[in-house]
Amino acid sequence: MKIGPKYKICKRLGSSVFEKCQTQKFQLAEARAPRKMGRGRGSDFGAQLLEKQKARFTYGLTESQFSRYAHEAMERKGSSAAGLLERLESRLDNVVYRAGFTKTRRAARQLVSHGHVMVNGRRSMVPSHKVAVGDTVSIRPESRTSPLFANRTEAVAETKAPGWMTFEDQGFAVAVTSVPMVEETAAPFNPAVIIQFYSR
Repeated sequence: MKIGPKYKICKRLGSSVFEKCQTQKFQLAEARAPRKMGRGRGSDFGAQLLEKQKARFTYGLTESQFSRYAHEAMERKGSSAAGLLERLESRLDNVVYRAGFTKTRRAARQLVSHGHVMVNGRRSMVPSHKVAVGDTVSIRPESRTSPLFANRTEAVAETKAPGWMTFEDQGFAVAVTSVPMVEETAAPFNPAVIIQFYSR
């Protein structure tokens, strides 16, 4: 997916969108930048669109992919907002990122696409693959000697895994123990507002 200038997008949507913007240098530049006078509160549509764009860029999805996830969440029972977060977090590239195998979701997507990742012992090269409870995501044994995973065992001690996964095999694998999820209040965007956008 072609993204465009990341710093410009971060200035519009917030630094949480890309890991590249979550640096002291970017924060200082933002603090020094002159503030533009706003035109008021803005429309509800504008606010909803902004939240949708935040989520889409955070997970690196195309408009069609994100729209499909949102409509799937709206069709299921229970909270649509929670369903949307669950679907986003259950993507294989996101699980690889959350496990600390890479530092960014973009790098995680490349890792999967290049065949370094296995799901339940079988290689998967589909970043959007939906990981389910009980699945084990691991780095291929042939790939573990790569410089990408140098000092992986030590890095595991410094990696805080989400509560829905546990490390295995000296940190080269994670088991998904419950539904992949983040708290709605902890997300860098408001999923309920996004559902409102697609409910129009």
